[in-house]
Order: sequence, then C-alpha cells, then structure tokens
Amino acid sequence: MQENKPVGLELPENARRPLQEGEEYIPIVPDEQVVEVTTRSVGLGLILCAIFAMAAAYVALKLGQGIEAAIPIAILAIGFSQAMSRRSTVLENVITQSVGANSSHVVSGAVFTIPALYMLAREGVIAHEPSVWQVIIVSFLGGCLGVLFLIPLRHHFMKEMHGHFPWPEGTATTEIILSGERAGGQAKILAVSAAVGAIYDGVVQTLHAMSEQISFKSVWIGGFLETQFMRISLLNNAAIVGVGYIIGVRYAAIICSGSFVSMFLLVPLVHAIGQYVPEPIAPGIVPIGQMTIEEVFRNYVRIIGVGGIAGAGILGILQSLPSMIRSIGANLKGMRSKDTRQKVDIPRVDRSLSGSFAGVGVVIFMLSALAFFTFGLGVEKAFGFALVGTVLVTVIAFLFAPVSARAIAIVGTNPVSGMTMLTLIITGFAMRKMGLVGSEGMFVTMMVGGVVCTALAASGALASDLKVGHWIGATPAKQLGLKFVGTLVAAVFCGLAMWLLSQSGEGFGTASIPAPQASAMKEILVGIFGSEAQPLQWYAFALGVIFAVVLRIIGVPALAFALGMYLPMQLNMPVLLGGILSWLVKNTGGVSAAVAKLRHDRGILIASGLIAGGALMGVFDAFLGVVVYGGDLERKSALYLLSDHAFEGVAGEAIALVGLLGLCLFIVMWSKRAAR
Repeated sequence: MQENKPVGLELPENARRPLQEGEEYIPIVPDEQVVEVTTRSVGLGLILCAIFAMAAAYVALKLGQGIEAAIPIAILAIGFSQAMSRRSTVLENVITQSVGANSSHVVSGAVFTIPALYMLAREGVIAHEPSVWQVIIVSFLGGCLGVLFLIPLRHHFMKEMHGHFPWPEGTATTEIILSGERAGGQAKILAVSAAVGAIYDGVVQTLHAMSEQISFKSVWIGGFLETQFMRISLLNNAAIVGVGYIIGVRYAAIICSGSFVSMFLLVPLVHAIGQYVPEPIAPGIVPIGQMTIEEVFRNYVRIIGVGGIAGAGILGILQSLPSMIRSIGANLKGMRSKDTRQKVDIPRVDRSLSGSFAGVGVVIFMLSALAFFTFGLGVEKAFGFALVGTVLVTVIAFLFAPVSARAIAIVGTNPVSGMTMLTLIITGFAMRKMGLVGSEGMFVTMMVGGVVCTALAASGALASDLKVGHWIGATPAKQLGLKFVGTLVAAVFCGLAMWLLSQSGEGFGTASIPAPQASAMKEILVGIFGSEAQPLQWYAFALGVIFAVVLRIIGVPALAFALGMYLPMQLNMPVLLGGILSWLVKNTGGVSAAVAKLRHDRGILIASGLIAGGALMGVFDAFLGVVVYGGDLERKSALYLLSDHAFEGVAGEAIALVGLLGLCLFIVMWSKRAAR
C-alpha cells in the first residue's frame, strides 16, 4: 500500500460548482491503495475526541456557545504527523479529524438539555439528578440516531447537490488538511497557546494568585455604578477571551449589548419601580426593595433573557420551514432509493453504508431507547410512556435531521436549540395527556429532548465531515462506521465532565456555570408541567420573546443578544475583550489585506489553543474539588498560594489587571508575527 502518496494542495476546479451534464467530480485522492484507517489515525482521533469533549462541555456550559473542534483537530493531526518518522497520509488526517469531531456535536446535544435536570433537582422540583450513566446513554443513543438518519442522505447531499451549497465549515476544514507543511507550524502555535491558556487559568482558578472576577471597585467607576444599582465586572479567564476572539467584535458586541441592557437598564428599572411595592413579587421571596443587584437580576431580568433565547429558537424554526419541507422530501427519497450496482463495481470514494444497514440500525436504536426509557429512568409502569417517547424521538429526528444537515451546508449554523424546544413542547404535552405529570413527567420529557438534540447536532456535523471526505477522497463507509466509535467516546467524556462540573461550586444555572441553553429548556418544562417551587413567570418570559421578535425585525441576531441578557456580565465582558483584540490584529499597522488575513488566521489558532487549555484546566479544577477533595472547599484551599487569600480585593484585582493586559499583549503580538 502507498503510505505517503503526494497530493496537490488545491481542490479541483469543479469542487465547489454544480457539475455539467456528463461531468464527474474526481477527488484529490481517488486511488484504491492509500493508507486511510490505521491505529494511528483512529487512536489519535479518539484521544482528541475525549479531550475536546471535555473542553467543549466546559465552554458551552459557561457561555451557551459550543466550540467547533474540527479545525483544531485537523491542525493537530497534521502536526502530530510531522513529528513521526512516517508522515500520515492525507486520508489518515481526514479520519483523525472525522473521529475527533464527534466531541463537539455530542456535547452540543447533551449540555443544551440535561443540565436542566440538575437545576430542577437542586431546586427540589424533581426527586433526583440524572446519573452519569443516564447522561452517557442519552448522548450515545442520540449521536447514533443522527448518524443513521444521514446515511441514506449522503448521496443526495454529496453527489446530487454537488456545488449547490457553500459548506463554510467543511471548506475551512478541507483547506487546513490540504495545507500540509504550513499546518505543522500551526500545530506548534496551537500547542503553545494551549499551554499558556492552561497555566493562566490554573493560576487564577486553582492557585488563586490573582482575582478571578474584576469588579473595578478599586477605581471610581465600580463604586459609582453600585450607588446607581448597576454593576460592571469582568471574568479573568483566558478561555473566554479566546472564545471572543473567534466570535469577532461584531457578534461579541451584540452579546455584550444584551448584558448592558440587563445590567444598566432593566435591573435598575425593576429596582426603581419595585422598591415601592411592599410585598414580594414571585419568584422573589422578599420585597424587591430588599434585594441586591444579583437577586434582582436572577429573579426577574434573567427570565426575560430566557424568553429571548426561546423566542430566537422559535423564529429559527419558522425561518427554516421552506428548507425543512425540501429536506423531508429528500429524506423520504433517500430512504426509498437503492443502489443496484455490485459493491465491487462502486468506486472506493462512493462506497457507503447501505440503506438496509441504516434501517436495521434504527430498529436496534428503537429497541434500545424503549428499554432505556422503560427501565433506566426510575419511572413505574413506564412502558407506555417509553413507547410514546421512543416513537416521538424517532419521528422528530427523522424529520429534522435533514434540516440540520442543510443548515450546516448553507450557513454553517445548526438551529438545534429551536428544534429541541419544539420537541420538549410536543413530548411534554403528550406525557401530560397520558397522565405522566410532575417530577417524572419533566424527567422523561427532558431525556427525550436530550436524545433528539444530540441526534440533530450529530446529523449536521456529520454532513460537514462527509463533505470534507468527499472533496479529498475518503471512503464514506469508513467515515460513517467510525462515527459510532467516536460518538461513544465523546458521550463518556462529556458525561464525566458534566457530572464533575455539576458537583463543583454552586452547580448549573448559577453565575459560575450559567448553562443558558439548558436554563431555557428548564423554563419550558416548568411552563408545561408547572411547579409550585418555581412557577414560570410568563410576563417576563413573554417580554423576552417580544425582544427576540423586535431584534429579528431590525436585523440584530436575536439569539446572541438574548444570551447576553441571560448571562452574567462578568462572562460577556471577556468575550467583548477578545472580539476587540481580533479587530486590533486585523486592522492596525496599515498592512495589506493579505497580511491582515495571515494575522487573523494565526490569531484564530492562538485563540483555539487558549480555549482548549483554559477549558481543560477548568475541568481539572472541578476534578480536584469534587474527586480529590470531596467538594470540601476548605481542604481545596490548601492549593491557594496564601491561606489568607491575600490576592483577593484591591491587590488581587490590580494583579489581575496586569495579568490580563499581559495575556492581551501575548495574543496581539504573537498573532502579528504571522507577517514576519
């Protein structure tokens, strides 16, 4: 077999345009005998899948924004190859990237739904938290279903629609894989910046050598704002600054604008009016005049943000209706079609798993899901509810999987949250109609939503991976088969990371781990099933929906703004800081457009490294607190540099400002080295 067949670094001319009649697309590597699936390619992919699953879970629970692992994993695959005596083939790198990329879509499905159950359990609304095994099983089942439903659509999206979609994420990943020699240096940049991110966030979170939250009380502005019942604060966190860099200044500014509206307008407005009301207003338990800034935000303003997130998801569904109808038709066509050619007559680059494999797989999934919903959720006489839940999962995923794939193909964004909200509403009312209410109804409904959410995220991500393989020349059957293995690894490590984070600090839905998407799902559950402990405040929720509609009318991304309204300001300020740094790297120094692009691309790598390193340190810090110290923060305080926390207060904030300035200089100056 050929181990190192040289390939061109450019896609063929007809890779991104519709083919003319009789024209055929020939991928970069059409040969039969090129090394593809090896211990190296699969093993490295699984290791990176585990690492990025934990990192992505941390970031998504903090910011409500998933991180896309495909590009950094592709870079790391090439960098690892150059460190070995035998360089990996381009197809081995495709397999490594495809296996590793399972991390982000499994995480997206799990962390946008399951944390709602942890929140409800902490509030006493439901009887118990989900177990680690329940989270892993939900994630694995959903990921497998998403893969199964895209198998019959592969020919439609890859062959029939060749050149009709832009595939933004797939294009970027493909260019990275083809960049070969250049990407080896990029892998070094990614590794160094990951180390910087891990060290920086470790110094802040684990050693507490500087303040984790900068409140600006040491200067005039912080104290003045508090006298006006306002607050400004910034989380000292390298990973979140990296997220802001990748998001860019416009999107980061929109997110932070939501925070400004919440903290500088709505919080003081609620306080100004509420201080004249002598009685508590639900969900508050004391009069508003006696509340702190954080209590007003948590009890009233944050619910408006939740309504905005839900409204943005619903609007996304409505906008996707035409595409949804076309995609459902394509799915039905794909399920009916059969390839009559013999397997030996099909070129390697077009060999896929069969429709019968997908059909048998769906049957196995339904039996597994039925068993899990019947025996794995602790609900008595659950067979009827489990059967309905299994049918709903299968039908909804079948209808929406092509929608997710088409959305990724066109704009690179998957409207999975809106489709999951719709799933919760349908499932919730079905369960209530059957007599399953209260704690058990919420638990079963959210587990169904978790499977669907993961399936839809998996379908969209898989479509992009298949397009990368189609352009370069990977074997579709091998990509698809390995997706099941990668999904299992991602589910295990996502479940472990989520459990660790749920047990550390104050848990999900708090200032430390807001889990905004899951909080929106929780409010929908409360609205459907009701809760005496925490009834949904429909007036505040509806105001958020109105915000989303108005923002959509004026052309502002509603989901970004609503996330900003929900998330604490200290989380959004470093996002804005990262966006500003991105703008500075591209637009200062009077350089040409080509040099500016080189700088920006290098900055993206640096930011990706900061995210990976900082996020893994966050998970490690949770591991220390929960596993090593059993949740005893007094024992964990032995890790502090000084037991009296001398680096808190004014001194700690001053040190934090200096450290943050140094981090910003590192990002800007090292990004600009790309032009040298």
